[in-house]
Amino acid sequence: MTGEYLRMVLLGALACMLVAAAVTDLRSRIISNRLNLAIALLAPAYWWACGISFWPDAGIQLALGLGVFALFASLFALGMMGGGDVKMLAALALWFPWQALLTLLVLMALIGGVVTVVTVIHHRVSQRLGQPEVPYGVAISLAALWLVGERYINHFV
Repeated sequence: MTGEYLRMVLLGALACMLVAAAVTDLRSRIISNRLNLAIALLAPAYWWACGISFWPDAGIQLALGLGVFALFASLFALGMMGGGDVKMLAALALWFPWQALLTLLVLMALIGGVVTVVTVIHHRVSQRLGQPEVPYGVAISLAALWLVGERYINHFV
């Protein structure tokens, strides 16, 4: 039963970090490296609390994290995504199995579209110069919070 409580506490900590990432990205368009590092470093504790075996399950999670980082780092290199967003996605990939990760990416894209439209409208209404900076960390955080919420709700159902 201790692992179950630890898992719930770790998911709660992840939720708090996701809210912090969304707020800071909205305010300053920056997601802290320390925050991304904390998300990544808590993942092995979550694996342990969930009873995930070191091999092959933890290896699969690490491969997912590296794969997500490589994919989105290429988008960063093309100027299509921020560095903090890439690091946060890679850190989050350590937390979720591949099926949930696909759900996260789809939700992120849908929410990201809404965030982009709202940002562009706000940019034009306020008559700011230059290109709008989209706080995509908000979309990433909301998508991940959806998955964390599912884990809490499914725990009690």
